[in-house]
Amino acid sequence: MEEVKKVTTEVGTNEWQVVVFFLGEQTFAINVDKTREILRWTGSRSIPDAPTSMIGITSVRGEVLPLMDLRKHLGIVSKVPLESSKIIIAEFNEIKLGFVVDSVERIYRINSEELDSSLTGTFLGQFVLYVIKRDHRNVLLLDYEAIVQSINPSLSERYALDPEKAREMTADLGNLDSYKILVAEDSPLIRRQLQDVLSQGGFHNVVLVGDGKDAWDHLDATPDDYALLVTDVEMPRLDGLALTRRVKENTKMRSIPIVVFSSIMAHDIKIKAASVGAEAQITKPEINELVTHVCRLLREHPRSA
Repeated sequence: MEEVKKVTTEVGTNEWQVVVFFLGEQTFAINVDKTREILRWTGSRSIPDAPTSMIGITSVRGEVLPLMDLRKHLGIVSKVPLESSKIIIAEFNEIKLGFVVDSVERIYRINSEELDSSLTGTFLGQFVLYVIKRDHRNVLLLDYEAIVQSINPSLSERYALDPEKAREMTADLGNLDSYKILVAEDSPLIRRQLQDVLSQGGFHNVVLVGDGKDAWDHLDATPDDYALLVTDVEMPRLDGLALTRRVKENTKMRSIPIVVFSSIMAHDIKIKAASVGAEAQITKPEINELVTHVCRLLREHPRSA
């Protein structure tokens, strides 16, 4: 067993940490904050009627975990047998999963400027967020949330908002279309889920962007248009903490309430988010509480006429 050692980064430095690994001839990466440990192959038990890429289950210190052959899931041919493979134990949203990979290289500390999002959502497929340009090679950063939901689509149902509860929460806010909300989130999957939850709450005047730099450009152009900002933490070009700090240091924008949203909201990230001025911090399992926070902040920060 190899425990993943993480290095604490400074607030708003646009720095990420990723675990780099190999599948066939290609190099991939996953966010280190979603990685718990790296194991040698110790065998598995099959699961009846499971998807082809789901090898089975294994036990780690008494905890039963599902195993996915990431090579099969991504359609990659590998010459490395299972007995020689490694298992990356990943976790987010209280869901643990073992990824079977050929080998693991190391943890890299990268700057968000090294992330190329120009091909995101194109022929790279639905599971690749960015291309990391490092050491004269292209490393593909995977969207862990998209992979998990692809094998268990029912997960999205956990985040549905009760319509009656939504009406009660927003009853005193008047015309909800008068509140323009900016959402900065790099994962296309989570971006859609955030939009869906806000829509279920009655908030349809929502602008979606894929990184902090685009969010800043929108705010800088028309700061008086926006009633609230929802931002992810780790994004290319400008991360959510750096964006929050920049907004709160700007005299024209500092009154805009900010919700920091992340699937990896560890205690230290909550402290960092509060230190740069975010009024609320929520995690992916709490996504159906987003409207609650939005309503509270809109009441606490009424816009001047």
